[in-house]
Amino acid sequence: MTRGELYRVAHPVEKDPKKSRVFVVVSRQALLESRFSTVICAPVYSVHDGLSTQVPIGIDEGLKHDSSIHCDELISLQKSVLTNYIGKLSPKKLTALGKALGIALDLAE
Repeated sequence: MTRGELYRVAHPVEKDPKKSRVFVVVSRQALLESRFSTVICAPVYSVHDGLSTQVPIGIDEGLKHDSSIHCDELISLQKSVLTNYIGKLSPKKLTALGKALGIALDLAE
């Protein structure tokens, strides 16, 4: 598992109306390689509002249609549920993800 990979997760949270949702792994590599059982992920939605905290993605990343990563809705997921690999972000999209996460978390550059 590496940062920027996309996974489809069945029933990730109770309030989600979808049967499954795609998530992007955003945790740093050191955490992903550790014994820690959870990782931080960002959900992918088909809606793109044009916010600076959203990263547009689509077919190039393994999805069926245009969508966006929503960095304002980070969630901790068990590594064990991240088994249905969809695709991964390009280096350009990883850079955009980093910028969107920085904005979402109000981190100084």
